[in-house]
Amino acid sequence: MGDPIGKQKEWPELIWEFRELCDRYDGRTVFYEIGPHEVHLYLDLGLTFLKLGEEACVSLDTFTLEGTGRKGLRNTRNKLEKEGFILEILSPDKVPSRLPELKAVSDAWLSQKNTREKGFSLGFFSEEYLKRCPIAIVKKERQVVGFANLWMGADKEEISVDLMRYHPEAPSGLMDYIFLGLMLRAKEQGYRWFNLGMAPLSGLEERTPATLWNRLGAFIYRHGEHFYNLQGLRQYKNKFDPEWRPKYLACPGGLSIPSTLTNIASLISGGMKGVVTK
Repeated sequence: MGDPIGKQKEWPELIWEFRELCDRYDGRTVFYEIGPHEVHLYLDLGLTFLKLGEEACVSLDTFTLEGTGRKGLRNTRNKLEKEGFILEILSPDKVPSRLPELKAVSDAWLSQKNTREKGFSLGFFSEEYLKRCPIAIVKKERQVVGFANLWMGADKEEISVDLMRYHPEAPSGLMDYIFLGLMLRAKEQGYRWFNLGMAPLSGLEERTPATLWNRLGAFIYRHGEHFYNLQGLRQYKNKFDPEWRPKYLACPGGLSIPSTLTNIASLISGGMKGVVTK
């Protein structure tokens, strides 16, 4: 998942090592959610590209709650603060003692959404995993009503959340409240970007010259609201004025593409049953 982790000059060797490892075990070389900057490295492996969607990244250098355009976000934050909600960051050593509270929130969220845990590219509740991360909690009168674990990028380049859960009885705007609080704190600490995550199938062209995948993805994006609120997800993230960055799947081409997509969907959903159900 993603581009290699490490110095960029070492990427070519890391990519080829992964390819050789896949070949050794009769596997299929697939890179999921890679960026657009070093595409030639994957082309050298003979891989085919499919656009998965776009990632929303907010520039913290220019982010502010000032001005008429941010009145709605500003009002949401002020309203929840007046109602007594507080955002607090737990360091990893403080997380274990709060895990029962976080699990209660997570279980209530899953029950209300009538869904089960996913995996791979989507955050999921794992105590061993959460113990390794700083966690933002929102509480009122000492009761936790929402939380999100944090990914802190190297050299303060980027900060993001992975798993975000909130209690069904939490007030509307709680997600905004968490994002805004984290963005403002990250800006104070000198971080450059806040990553809001993917808008799947966003930015695909439905025009005739486009690839079949692009046309199919664009059609689902425009007309698949009954199954998943794809356009609504992009609209939600747009209110933070992000920069949209394309994300791709690099995989063997031809007839192996459908099975690759099926394998990825199964991996994320925890099995084929999860692909066709919540």
